[in-house]
Amino acid sequence: MPRVVHFEIHADDPERAISFYNSVFDWQFQKWEGQWDYWMIITGTEGTPGINGGLIKRTAEITGDAVIAYVCTIDVLSVDEYADKIVANGGTIVVPKMPIPGVAWLVYAKDTEGNIFGVHQEDASAG
Repeated sequence: MPRVVHFEIHADDPERAISFYNSVFDWQFQKWEGQWDYWMIITGTEGTPGINGGLIKRTAEITGDAVIAYVCTIDVLSVDEYADKIVANGGTIVVPKMPIPGVAWLVYAKDTEGNIFGVHQEDASAG
């Protein structure tokens, strides 16, 4: 059964958001050395319940089109298969399949209620 494995925070000012979450929850942030300004979020000690996440600079103004919530990402065996399932069940693909080089394939979708979520297929050869 696919599970939520990651969450993502979109921020206008990443440094301000990092300061906020570090001060409030003591979350730790590590800059990712990939092609985007992206920080990995460590929310707790390995082996304890919960998941880690990421923080990314918001890519659009908040006009109703930009992501303004936490995005949960669900680990699946095939993003292509799940993209088809999403559309067949009334959802829409909002960001088509894209690589996270050396990590995974990723698709962002909206459910029938307009909520954005991600589906993620691990693949070290993505890119």
